[in-house]
Amino acid sequence: MNKSKTYLNEDYDVVVVGGGPAGLMAAGIAAGSGARVLIVEKNGELGKKLSITGGGRCNITNAETDIHKFLQNYGDAKKFLYSPFSKFGVTDTFIFFDKLGLPLVVEARKRAFPKTQNAKDVTRAMINFAKKNNVEFRLNTVLKRFLMESQADAQDKIIAIETNSGKIYAKHFVMATGGVSAPETGSDGSGFQVLKNAGYTIHKPTPNLVPLSSNAKWVRRLAGVSPSFMTARFKQYGRTHFKKTGKILFTHFGLSGPLIINSSSHVADMLKNGPVTVSIDLFPDTDHAMLDKRLVKLLDKHKNKLLKNILPELVGKKLSDELIFLSGLQQEIFAHSLTKEARKKLIHIMKDLQVPISGTMGMDRAIIADGGVDLSEIDFKTMQSKLHPNMHIVGDMLHINRPSGGYSLQLCWTTGFVAGKHIADKYEGGWLSIS
Repeated sequence: MNKSKTYLNEDYDVVVVGGGPAGLMAAGIAAGSGARVLIVEKNGELGKKLSITGGGRCNITNAETDIHKFLQNYGDAKKFLYSPFSKFGVTDTFIFFDKLGLPLVVEARKRAFPKTQNAKDVTRAMINFAKKNNVEFRLNTVLKRFLMESQADAQDKIIAIETNSGKIYAKHFVMATGGVSAPETGSDGSGFQVLKNAGYTIHKPTPNLVPLSSNAKWVRRLAGVSPSFMTARFKQYGRTHFKKTGKILFTHFGLSGPLIINSSSHVADMLKNGPVTVSIDLFPDTDHAMLDKRLVKLLDKHKNKLLKNILPELVGKKLSDELIFLSGLQQEIFAHSLTKEARKKLIHIMKDLQVPISGTMGMDRAIIADGGVDLSEIDFKTMQSKLHPNMHIVGDMLHINRPSGGYSLQLCWTTGFVAGKHIADKYEGGWLSIS
């Protein structure tokens, strides 16, 4: 940490480090007061990760407007989030993007997307919002450290940042460099190290939402298969720890899809104590007896055809082949040759398809990672740092666990707004409306 009393006057009112969703929100809101605001971004473009999020569609938020229900998705962090979410919540997000000319639509599980279904439109709208309020940008600029000034009877004050292209001075700073998921977009966690060097408590990031790996060859042969509705029971030593219903995607490395992604942090904890098996019910709304009747009807209808040619009517071609394999049946068996015992075994596997889990995938495949600044070091009424009051810390910099479904981006919009608004209120004229 560098300390001195001989620095020049500030060049900017506000420097925001990181040009992602939280940084763009904070910068645009702060600049709306007339403050001179600069965004420093390490990439050659703004919003690189934002432009690819949600499979390129951008799950902007979740349309759960009950703040208590919404905050249940943030685990133990919820008690910190009531204040910021009371200032800028889900309804505010809908209004905000509508005013930017980007209305939202709500899909399954209350996930909200831009009506255009294009994540790049979200990035473009946020950049235009910042530009409209005269935010300046400096790209390809990497933060190295903070420069401090000692205060006689107060905490050290940050007066500048040192970058690969020189020092930048300001009155206020916002840290919005993001976490470590999707490192190919520049999210390498380097901001955490800078904060750690400045005295902050940093929790080591772990892949929070990530696919699961399996060593079973038959699972990998199902790559690309994605039945839309099934129930998965997560078992260890014969006991079911929890179950979820939803969509699963078989991949060349194991399992993915919303159901799996949102279960991965629990599975990671289970794996610490031993092997884990995912038991998949391919027909959760059909009991064994009813499923057996459906299969019998199918077999009677096609008595003289090969089982492998008619079973796809129930489960699709790829799944059909693997179910026959797992049942120990010959691929060339005819429908009329299937014994009652073999049929029952086939039904059992459809209702209890057991996938051995060997681990979770790494940070490079993580959709969201936790880790970051300890929440006790942040004043959530303003998003100010308790160590350096002229710095605000927002978005994925915070050690908050959350599921997929719009909760991560909403955290960015909310904390970015609260930080920007708190800074804007310090300037004559206050915050200007986006409309």
